[in-house]
Amino acid sequence: MVTPVAVVIAVLVLYPLGYGIYQSLTDANESNVASTIGAFHRPATYRFVGLDNYWHVLSGADSDFYPRLVWTILWTVSCVALQVGLGMGLAVLLNREMRLRGFYRAMLILPWAVPSFIGVFAWRLMLNSQYGVFNEIITAFGLPEQNWLGTPMAQKIAVIMVNVWIGIPFNMVAVLGGLQSIPKELYEAAEMDGASPWQRFVNVTLPGLRPVTNTVILLGCIWTFNMFNVIYLLLGNNTTGDTDILVTFAFRKAFTGISDYAGAATYGIIILALLMAFSTFYRRSTLKSEQA
Repeated sequence: MVTPVAVVIAVLVLYPLGYGIYQSLTDANESNVASTIGAFHRPATYRFVGLDNYWHVLSGADSDFYPRLVWTILWTVSCVALQVGLGMGLAVLLNREMRLRGFYRAMLILPWAVPSFIGVFAWRLMLNSQYGVFNEIITAFGLPEQNWLGTPMAQKIAVIMVNVWIGIPFNMVAVLGGLQSIPKELYEAAEMDGASPWQRFVNVTLPGLRPVTNTVILLGCIWTFNMFNVIYLLLGNNTTGDTDILVTFAFRKAFTGISDYAGAATYGIIILALLMAFSTFYRRSTLKSEQA
């Protein structure tokens, strides 16, 4: 019964991962890998170079790595903080009794239900500098049109905004489930002790949500760190490279210009190592706080 699952994992996970590790230890690129064009076959001529690629990247010889890493961290922290904060705020509002609460919940979950590439293309149309609805709105108020996707800073703000819009529903649903699991007796006891709404939120709601928020933050960091589709689909090739995070930069190394397969594989393994280290440290720190 376990064999089919093991085979699927081996084919879809272990083999690509192992092959990626192997390629990162070579100098494989578009000019020295094996290829067949019609009757012509060119054998592979790439060499095993050991850890040279990792040293090249981590030592700073690759001038693109550390700027991309800093932006990737800023991108991840900004998106996760906004997603969790806004998701929690909406969850607290929707946890109260109100008219049309089911309708509001359905509308706020909609960005999560829509395939992400459709949502990104919709935002791309709205941010279009010539025909986008954003420029239509600001020109209606007498303000000049803006090139929303034309400068590095505007591109960074745009990708963060779109990714937050996509990620809020998941955070809202997760936190809403956590709110409904907190015993109402705790709120009643705090209210009888004279606690203000803010004190009840800080001393009852936040501790009660800790198991949920810890998991949501961890998942959000992993997903956002690897969020390829938002940046690539929103900007395409209309970018100076300043908006590329590590994963999109690795993609461009592998599939643009003279494809550097070894360099892209090296970036992929470094990304994996960074996320594994972060996940291990984060889980240990959150387990200690939960036990305390």
